[in-house]
Amino acid sequence: MRAIFLFLGLSLLWSCESDDNARRNPNLLNINVNFEVNLNLPQFNNLNFSGNSVFIPGQGNLGLIVVNSGSSFLAWDAADPNLVPRECSRLVINGLNASSNCDEDTNSYSLVTGQPLQEDLRFPLYAYRVTESDGVLRIFN
Repeated sequence: MRAIFLFLGLSLLWSCESDDNARRNPNLLNINVNFEVNLNLPQFNNLNFSGNSVFIPGQGNLGLIVVNSGSSFLAWDAADPNLVPRECSRLVINGLNASSNCDEDTNSYSLVTGQPLQEDLRFPLYAYRVTESDGVLRIFN
């Protein structure tokens, strides 16, 4: 009986990926982010409508991209997770996708799932937590 519980416990540990493992990326710094977005302010008005995104400079590695997916708000680091941060690796929003445009690489990502749109890319977008309360989004890690 003990062996069964031990086996079940170990299999659960191996099958779950911790948040820390999901955030290991040698290209990006783990920068502390704690930012609030007031949805009543004009610069964030687009986030009141499903399918819209907003770029916020000065946060994270190369800024933040905040998305209203229709069912929730999502926040991603605006640095391409598969490139070392530099000016060309900042993601540019194109609808519900975003892409970087460095000379040797043009990488694209879904802003709804965070997953790369090309098969050969190793890392998904770097996600931040988002909570909403009374028209204010709190974005943090």
